[in-house]
Amino acid sequence: MEIEHQVRLDVRRALEEDVGSGDLTATLVPPSARVTASIICREAAVLCGRPWVEEVLRCVAPSAQTNWALDDGARSTPGQTVVSIEGYARELLTAERTCLNFLQTLSAVATKTARYVAEVSGTRAAILDTRKTIPGMRVAEKYAVRCGGGQNHRMGLFDAILIKENHIAAAGGLTAAFHAAQALKDKATFIQVEVETLRQLDEALNIGVKMVLLDNMPIDIIREAVRMANGRCSLEISGGVTLETLRAYAESGVDRISVGALIKDISAIDFSMRFSDKPVEA
Repeated sequence: MEIEHQVRLDVRRALEEDVGSGDLTATLVPPSARVTASIICREAAVLCGRPWVEEVLRCVAPSAQTNWALDDGARSTPGQTVVSIEGYARELLTAERTCLNFLQTLSAVATKTARYVAEVSGTRAAILDTRKTIPGMRVAEKYAVRCGGGQNHRMGLFDAILIKENHIAAAGGLTAAFHAAQALKDKATFIQVEVETLRQLDEALNIGVKMVLLDNMPIDIIREAVRMANGRCSLEISGGVTLETLRAYAESGVDRISVGALIKDISAIDFSMRFSDKPVEA
Protein backbone atom coordinates (compact mmCIF):
# COMPACT_ATOMS: atom_id res chain seq x y z
CA MET A 1 0.00 0.00 0.00
CA GLU A 2 1.37 3.42 -0.95
CA ILE A 3 2.30 5.55 2.02
CA GLU A 4 0.41 8.60 0.68
CA HIS A 5 -2.83 6.64 0.50
CA GLN A 6 -2.38 5.27 4.02
CA VAL A 7 -1.61 8.73 5.38
CA ARG A 8 -4.93 9.98 4.00
CA LEU A 9 -6.79 7.05 5.55
CA ASP A 10 -5.10 7.49 8.93
CA VAL A 11 -5.81 11.22 9.06
CA ARG A 12 -9.41 10.89 7.95
CA ARG A 13 -10.05 8.32 10.68
CA ALA A 14 -8.29 10.44 13.30
CA LEU A 15 -10.21 13.59 12.41
CA GLU A 16 -13.52 11.75 12.43
CA GLU A 17 -12.98 10.57 15.99
CA ASP A 18 -11.62 13.90 17.30
CA VAL A 19 -13.41 16.64 15.35
CA GLY A 20 -16.61 14.83 14.43
CA SER A 21 -19.30 17.36 13.55
CA GLY A 22 -17.10 20.32 14.51
CA ASP A 23 -14.79 21.89 17.09
CA LEU A 24 -17.07 23.70 19.53
CA THR A 25 -14.32 25.38 21.55
CA ALA A 26 -12.57 26.81 18.48
CA THR A 27 -15.69 28.85 17.66
CA LEU A 28 -14.82 31.08 20.64
CA VAL A 29 -12.00 32.53 18.50
CA PRO A 30 -12.79 35.16 15.83
CA PRO A 31 -12.78 33.47 12.40
CA SER A 32 -10.44 36.09 10.92
CA ALA A 33 -7.74 35.77 13.61
CA ARG A 34 -4.44 34.56 12.20
CA VAL A 35 -1.47 33.30 14.20
CA THR A 36 1.96 31.77 13.93
CA ALA A 37 2.17 28.48 15.79
CA SER A 38 5.25 26.48 16.73
CA ILE A 39 5.32 22.75 17.39
CA ILE A 40 8.06 22.16 19.95
CA CYS A 41 9.73 18.88 20.86
CA ARG A 42 10.44 18.92 24.60
CA GLU A 43 12.98 16.10 24.62
CA ALA A 44 15.72 14.55 22.50
CA ALA A 45 14.05 12.40 19.85
CA VAL A 46 14.08 11.15 16.28
CA LEU A 47 11.38 13.06 14.45
CA CYS A 48 8.69 11.12 12.63
CA GLY A 49 5.19 12.01 11.42
CA ARG A 50 5.67 14.92 9.04
CA PRO A 51 3.45 13.51 6.22
CA TRP A 52 0.61 12.99 8.74
CA VAL A 53 0.90 16.53 10.10
CA GLU A 54 0.87 17.95 6.57
CA GLU A 55 -2.24 15.94 5.72
CA VAL A 56 -4.05 17.08 8.88
CA LEU A 57 -3.33 20.67 7.95
CA ARG A 58 -4.39 20.07 4.35
CA CYS A 59 -7.76 18.82 5.61
CA VAL A 60 -8.35 21.26 8.47
CA ALA A 61 -6.26 24.33 7.63
CA PRO A 62 -5.77 24.28 3.86
CA SER A 63 -4.34 27.81 3.67
CA ALA A 64 -1.76 27.23 6.41
CA GLN A 65 1.93 27.61 5.54
CA THR A 66 4.54 25.40 7.18
CA ASN A 67 8.25 25.83 7.68
CA TRP A 68 9.90 22.63 8.87
CA ALA A 69 13.22 22.75 10.68
CA LEU A 70 13.69 18.97 10.52
CA ASP A 71 12.87 16.11 8.18
CA ASP A 72 11.61 12.75 9.37
CA GLY A 73 14.53 10.70 10.66
CA ALA A 74 16.43 13.76 11.95
CA ARG A 75 17.25 14.17 15.62
CA SER A 76 15.67 16.96 17.63
CA THR A 77 17.06 18.57 20.76
CA PRO A 78 15.02 19.40 23.86
CA GLY A 79 12.99 22.57 23.33
CA GLN A 80 13.54 22.65 19.57
CA THR A 81 10.84 23.99 17.27
CA VAL A 82 10.38 21.33 14.62
CA VAL A 83 7.85 23.24 12.51
CA SER A 84 6.36 26.73 12.39
CA ILE A 85 2.85 27.14 11.00
CA GLU A 86 1.10 30.32 9.92
CA GLY A 87 -2.67 30.18 9.50
CA TYR A 88 -6.10 30.87 10.94
CA ALA A 89 -6.22 30.34 14.70
CA ARG A 90 -9.50 28.43 14.63
CA GLU A 91 -8.16 25.91 12.12
CA LEU A 92 -4.86 25.39 13.91
CA LEU A 93 -6.63 24.88 17.24
CA THR A 94 -8.74 22.17 15.64
CA ALA A 95 -5.72 20.52 14.03
CA GLU A 96 -3.48 20.72 17.10
CA ARG A 97 -4.25 17.51 18.98
CA THR A 98 -4.34 15.27 15.92
CA CYS A 99 -1.02 16.64 14.67
CA LEU A 100 0.59 16.08 18.06
CA ASN A 101 -0.86 12.59 18.44
CA PHE A 102 0.78 11.44 15.22
CA LEU A 103 4.09 13.11 16.08
CA GLN A 104 4.30 11.81 19.64
CA THR A 105 3.53 8.21 18.69
CA LEU A 106 5.55 7.87 15.50
CA SER A 107 8.53 9.76 16.91
CA ALA A 108 8.46 7.41 19.90
CA VAL A 109 8.77 4.40 17.58
CA ALA A 110 11.54 6.04 15.55
CA THR A 111 13.42 7.09 18.68
CA LYS A 112 13.28 3.64 20.27
CA THR A 113 14.33 2.00 17.01
CA ALA A 114 17.32 4.32 16.75
CA ARG A 115 18.45 3.24 20.23
CA TYR A 116 18.34 -0.42 19.22
CA VAL A 117 20.11 0.24 15.92
CA ALA A 118 22.89 2.13 17.71
CA GLU A 119 23.33 -0.72 20.17
CA VAL A 120 24.15 -3.25 17.39
CA SER A 121 26.48 -0.90 15.53
CA GLY A 122 29.55 -2.70 14.22
CA THR A 123 27.85 -6.11 14.07
CA ARG A 124 26.18 -7.76 11.08
CA ALA A 125 22.78 -7.78 12.78
CA ALA A 126 19.93 -5.69 11.39
CA ILE A 127 17.05 -4.54 13.62
CA LEU A 128 13.57 -5.44 12.37
CA ASP A 129 10.03 -4.83 13.56
CA THR A 130 7.19 -7.37 13.86
CA ARG A 131 3.43 -7.50 13.25
CA LYS A 132 2.79 -6.44 16.87
CA THR A 133 1.30 -3.10 15.86
CA ILE A 134 -1.69 -0.97 16.79
CA PRO A 135 -4.57 -2.12 14.55
CA GLY A 136 -4.96 0.31 11.66
CA MET A 137 -1.56 1.95 12.26
CA ARG A 138 0.79 -0.67 10.83
CA VAL A 139 1.96 1.26 7.77
CA ALA A 140 2.62 4.36 9.86
CA GLU A 141 4.48 2.48 12.58
CA LYS A 142 6.60 0.53 10.13
CA TYR A 143 7.43 3.82 8.40
CA ALA A 144 8.57 5.10 11.80
CA VAL A 145 10.84 2.07 12.24
CA ARG A 146 12.53 2.93 8.95
CA CYS A 147 12.94 6.54 10.08
CA GLY A 148 14.76 5.22 13.14
CA GLY A 149 17.17 3.21 10.99
CA GLY A 150 15.49 -0.17 11.37
CA GLN A 151 14.11 -2.52 8.74
CA ASN A 152 10.62 -3.88 8.18
CA HIS A 153 9.75 -7.54 8.50
CA ARG A 154 6.75 -8.64 6.42
CA MET A 155 3.93 -6.12 6.21
CA GLY A 156 1.26 -8.73 6.85
CA LEU A 157 0.11 -12.28 6.21
CA PHE A 158 -0.27 -11.54 2.50
CA ASP A 159 3.29 -10.74 1.40
CA ALA A 160 5.54 -13.38 2.97
CA ILE A 161 5.41 -16.81 4.60
CA LEU A 162 6.55 -17.39 8.18
CA ILE A 163 6.04 -21.00 9.23
CA LYS A 164 5.65 -21.01 13.02
CA GLU A 165 5.14 -23.74 15.60
CA ASN A 166 1.37 -23.97 15.13
CA HIS A 167 1.72 -24.18 11.33
CA ILE A 168 4.23 -26.98 11.79
CA ALA A 169 1.94 -28.85 14.16
CA ALA A 170 -1.13 -28.42 11.96
CA ALA A 171 0.65 -29.26 8.69
CA GLY A 172 2.18 -32.50 9.96
CA GLY A 173 5.74 -31.38 10.57
CA LEU A 174 8.36 -28.86 9.56
CA THR A 175 9.31 -30.58 6.31
CA ALA A 176 5.70 -30.99 5.22
CA ALA A 177 4.92 -27.35 5.96
CA PHE A 178 7.99 -26.11 4.08
CA HIS A 179 7.27 -28.22 1.02
CA ALA A 180 3.71 -26.89 0.95
CA ALA A 181 5.07 -23.35 1.18
CA GLN A 182 7.28 -23.95 -1.84
CA ALA A 183 4.17 -24.09 -4.02
CA LEU A 184 3.44 -20.48 -3.01
CA LYS A 185 6.95 -19.07 -3.38
CA ASP A 186 6.02 -16.94 -6.39
CA LYS A 187 3.48 -15.08 -4.25
CA ALA A 188 5.76 -14.48 -1.27
CA THR A 189 8.71 -12.14 -0.85
CA PHE A 190 10.32 -14.79 1.35
CA ILE A 191 9.69 -18.10 3.10
CA GLN A 192 10.94 -18.30 6.66
CA VAL A 193 10.77 -21.19 9.13
CA GLU A 194 10.72 -20.74 12.89
CA VAL A 195 12.60 -23.35 14.92
CA GLU A 196 12.70 -23.89 18.67
CA THR A 197 15.48 -26.49 18.91
CA LEU A 198 18.78 -27.28 17.24
CA ARG A 199 17.24 -30.53 15.98
CA GLN A 200 14.63 -28.51 14.11
CA LEU A 201 17.36 -26.25 12.76
CA ASP A 202 19.22 -29.29 11.43
CA GLU A 203 16.05 -30.48 9.72
CA ALA A 204 15.50 -27.05 8.19
CA LEU A 205 19.06 -26.89 6.88
CA ASN A 206 18.80 -30.37 5.36
CA ILE A 207 15.70 -29.49 3.33
CA GLY A 208 17.14 -26.24 2.03
CA VAL A 209 15.45 -23.56 4.14
CA LYS A 210 17.20 -20.25 3.44
CA MET A 211 15.65 -18.13 6.21
CA VAL A 212 15.37 -19.42 9.77
CA LEU A 213 13.91 -17.72 12.82
CA LEU A 214 15.38 -18.87 16.14
CA ASP A 215 12.56 -18.50 18.63
CA ASN A 216 13.30 -17.68 22.28
CA MET A 217 16.64 -19.49 22.37
CA PRO A 218 19.25 -18.76 25.05
CA ILE A 219 22.44 -17.09 23.85
CA ASP A 220 24.63 -20.22 24.09
CA ILE A 221 22.22 -22.18 21.88
CA ILE A 222 22.09 -19.29 19.41
CA ARG A 223 25.88 -19.33 19.13
CA GLU A 224 25.73 -23.05 18.39
CA ALA A 225 23.01 -22.42 15.79
CA VAL A 226 25.26 -19.90 14.04
CA ARG A 227 28.04 -22.49 14.01
CA MET A 228 25.70 -25.16 12.62
CA ALA A 229 24.28 -22.94 9.89
CA ASN A 230 27.75 -21.80 8.80
CA GLY A 231 26.29 -19.34 6.31
CA ARG A 232 23.89 -21.80 4.67
CA CYS A 233 20.88 -19.71 5.69
CA SER A 234 19.98 -16.33 7.11
CA LEU A 235 19.45 -16.50 10.86
CA GLU A 236 17.04 -14.26 12.75
CA ILE A 237 16.30 -14.23 16.44
CA SER A 238 13.15 -13.12 18.21
CA GLY A 239 11.74 -13.27 21.71
CA GLY A 240 13.23 -12.18 24.99
CA VAL A 241 15.43 -9.50 23.43
CA THR A 242 15.86 -6.35 25.51
CA LEU A 243 18.07 -3.31 25.09
CA GLU A 244 20.27 -4.71 27.87
CA THR A 245 20.75 -8.10 26.20
CA LEU A 246 20.73 -6.87 22.60
CA ARG A 247 24.49 -6.45 22.12
CA ALA A 248 25.27 -10.00 23.19
CA TYR A 249 22.68 -11.38 20.80
CA ALA A 250 24.02 -9.23 17.95
CA GLU A 251 27.58 -10.37 18.60
CA SER A 252 26.52 -14.02 18.32
CA GLY A 253 26.71 -13.70 14.53
CA VAL A 254 23.01 -13.69 13.60
CA ASP A 255 21.84 -11.67 10.61
CA ARG A 256 18.61 -10.20 11.93
CA ILE A 257 16.99 -9.41 15.27
CA SER A 258 13.24 -8.75 15.30
CA VAL A 259 11.92 -6.77 18.26
CA GLY A 260 8.22 -6.33 19.02
CA ALA A 261 9.01 -3.71 21.66
CA LEU A 262 10.00 -1.19 18.98
CA ILE A 263 6.28 -0.56 18.48
CA LYS A 264 4.32 -2.13 21.32
CA ASP A 265 6.39 -0.86 24.25
CA ILE A 266 7.00 2.87 23.74
CA SER A 267 6.68 6.11 25.68
CA ALA A 268 5.17 9.02 23.77
CA ILE A 269 7.56 11.84 22.89
CA ASP A 270 6.57 15.17 24.43
CA PHE A 271 5.42 17.66 21.79
CA SER A 272 3.40 20.83 22.26
CA MET A 273 1.99 23.57 20.07
CA ARG A 274 2.37 27.20 21.11
CA PHE A 275 0.91 30.33 19.51
CA SER A 276 3.00 33.48 19.12
CA ASP A 277 1.97 36.49 21.22
CA LYS A 278 2.13 38.64 18.11
CA PRO A 279 -0.98 38.51 15.90
CA VAL A 280 -0.59 37.93 12.18
CA GLU A 281 -2.40 40.36 9.92
CA ALA A 282 -5.00 38.81 7.65
